[in-house]
Amino acid sequence: MTRDIAVNRYGKLSITLHWLMLALFVGVYACIEIKGLLPRGSTGRSLFLGLHGLFGLSIFALVWVRLFGRLTPRPPVTPAPPAWQTGISHLMHAALYGLMIATPVLAWLMLAAGGKPIPYFGFFLPAPVAVDPDLAKQLKYWHELLGSSGYWLIGLHAAAGLFHHYWVGDNTLARMLPGRNRS
Repeated sequence: MTRDIAVNRYGKLSITLHWLMLALFVGVYACIEIKGLLPRGSTGRSLFLGLHGLFGLSIFALVWVRLFGRLTPRPPVTPAPPAWQTGISHLMHAALYGLMIATPVLAWLMLAAGGKPIPYFGFFLPAPVAVDPDLAKQLKYWHELLGSSGYWLIGLHAAAGLFHHYWVGDNTLARMLPGRNRS
């Protein structure tokens, strides 16, 4: 027997990963902000920097699962938005995925170039570049620039979802909300 009911929401895995990654982003940004308030060389500063890296690498690991999930059909936005909004949506998602991939890669390269180990759940990632302090400084600049742009990208993404939900009245946000029926 086939199902003729159209799915108007993302699957549970996609929804769970979306909100889990939001929590990881909150963790990444909270850790780096708190780290900045603590004195250099303090245990607390090291702890928050380590958690920042752990959360960042977790985002990097999970983004590949999310990208794989994007190969499946997505529920349509109803009513359908104008083509220009769909185009901007695609650009925003590409920028967010770029952020989730490039920022951790830059951190990995930065730490390797700085001669620092890259721990992840008891394992150490191999150093893909030789120790080069000048390169480490350049990579740190780009890592921090992308990280700062993430505040804007995530904020605009959230604002667009809320705009579509409350102003436009379509199902853009509802497709990704947990705990509702899938019919």
